[in-house]
Amino acid sequence: MTAETWLAQFMARERLPQSYGRVVQDVALPLADQIVAASKPGGIVVGICGAQASGKSTLTAVLARLVEDRGLKTALFSLDDLYLTRAERQALAEGVHPLLAVRGVPGTHDVALGVRLLADLRRPGAHELPVFEKARDDRRAEGAVFDGPADVVLFEGWCVGARPQPPGELAAPINALEAQDDPDGIWRTYVNTALAGPYQAMFGALNMLVLLQAPSFEVVLAWRIEQERKLRERLAREGADTSRTMSDAQVGAFIAHYERLTRWILEEMPGRADVVVGLDAERRPSLRS
Repeated sequence: MTAETWLAQFMARERLPQSYGRVVQDVALPLADQIVAASKPGGIVVGICGAQASGKSTLTAVLARLVEDRGLKTALFSLDDLYLTRAERQALAEGVHPLLAVRGVPGTHDVALGVRLLADLRRPGAHELPVFEKARDDRRAEGAVFDGPADVVLFEGWCVGARPQPPGELAAPINALEAQDDPDGIWRTYVNTALAGPYQAMFGALNMLVLLQAPSFEVVLAWRIEQERKLRERLAREGADTSRTMSDAQVGAFIAHYERLTRWILEEMPGRADVVVGLDAERRPSLRS
């Protein structure tokens, strides 16, 4: 299958507008060329960081195809697939703080598995990639198999490559969730400590860091609400159950868990990322560096 045919089928499957072809031309193709130029014996790991609903998963999938077309074997996996199981998060909720039952923030991933995968995927052999099923809020018993070695590992996630906040910035709650459910700062301190420790060992494997830079957290919230509305509409058209989708208010309550670190990433990461893809409010990207 040619790259053009694959892209057309991919865009149709993902319900992408024809204008996404311009994103491929102006952003994905030059970024794929940069990744290929940075490749080296033993493989490289490219981290792709982007807030919720920023389009990082779509861009990563396109990049994987483009890099493969340039002759480099490519493995792709998401930080989301490293979530701890529901039982493990429930144990954290009971032993540390109730908010840790909610997946997403640092401290709710199997970092040791991530560290191992980033190394193993660049070695010969069959490697099992975990698969987290969000509908069940749990990890699938069996993962997907990748036959290594990978020349390029694309590792995407909302906080991939993030650094911890200075401890002094944790004192004041950033939103109603923190004020009401974490008044003593136990949860946010646990999250920041996890990010400062084990996560830095995982992110230390990155050879290149790409940031999809949203205009603001407020825009990210609007994107996430739009994303959930479209999901409800699609499920309704298909006659599927929509009861597990979230209302606008529920989306706002959920994304509040991510607000502190999202704001910090947008402030701190642009100055050190290897590549910054700027996004406007309509998610139109432009390659900045």
